[in-house]
Amino acid sequence: MPSLRHQLLATVIPKVRRSRELENEPVERARVEAWHRTLEPGLPTRAVPRFGQRWDVRVEDIGFPSYVLTPRGRRATRTLYYVHGGAFMAPIDPVHVRYATRLADAIGARIVLPTYPLAPEHTWADSHDALVADAGRWAGEEGGVVLAGDSAGGGLALAIAVAMRDRGLTPATHLVMHAPWVDLTTSTPETRAVDAIDPWLFFGKLQAYALWWAGSSDDLGRPEVSPALAELAGLPRAMVLYGTRDLLHPGCRLLVRRAAEAGWDLTAIEEPDLIHVYGILPFAPEARRAFRQVVAFVDGGVLR
Repeated sequence: MPSLRHQLLATVIPKVRRSRELENEPVERARVEAWHRTLEPGLPTRAVPRFGQRWDVRVEDIGFPSYVLTPRGRRATRTLYYVHGGAFMAPIDPVHVRYATRLADAIGARIVLPTYPLAPEHTWADSHDALVADAGRWAGEEGGVVLAGDSAGGGLALAIAVAMRDRGLTPATHLVMHAPWVDLTTSTPETRAVDAIDPWLFFGKLQAYALWWAGSSDDLGRPEVSPALAELAGLPRAMVLYGTRDLLHPGCRLLVRRAAEAGWDLTAIEEPDLIHVYGILPFAPEARRAFRQVVAFVDGGVLR
């Protein structure tokens, strides 16, 4: 049963985020584009205690900004390449930076945070090659790269891993996905039923944002957009964490089934009644448990 803190988050987060169903696509497109025009450049670090004292930040131009965070006071032995979520239309959030810095501290890593261009102004084609090349470059550095992401970013992380394999690049040592959006075709019929119990995500928006990111309905099923439908054999060891009160969980289950069929080493943690990206949300005991599980997975320990 979910903790009281998790239940509180399930109530508060949708209200704070002003989550609601799509009115109509043109209105939503205009709203998002107007919001994008107000966004300030830079990395949101206010949720990270003593950020400026603990991290050196360098910005690399890979066609868009990619932030490289190097820890002060300890040696980085590997790289955490973290791809943020936000339905492909929202920018990197303080929660993402907070989670990435905590995880990097725990596994002894530097961090790379690419801020890919957002839909609806952009599609997958505007960032895919750059992300693959950038992750592949870091995979060749000492200690290799842990590829991770949440929601849309979790799907992007998987798409990057697929492309790295197909292009013969050095693979990631591990792949970690929190409630990844991996099937933008919404081929899983259970998704409509889950719409009734998910307090945060909405089916109409899911369809609109998917089409924005794909660019056309013909591209919805391609591996760069819906990596759960790609060939999955030969990918790095991976972990997926998701709850069942999440509109994306049927797609996660599809990924788990297809991984088993392909013989891909994918550890799946399914948590009953937990909401979207529960594993990166602050304060709840379920998130603390997920954090321990991820660290143990990456460091080769025992999952608890």
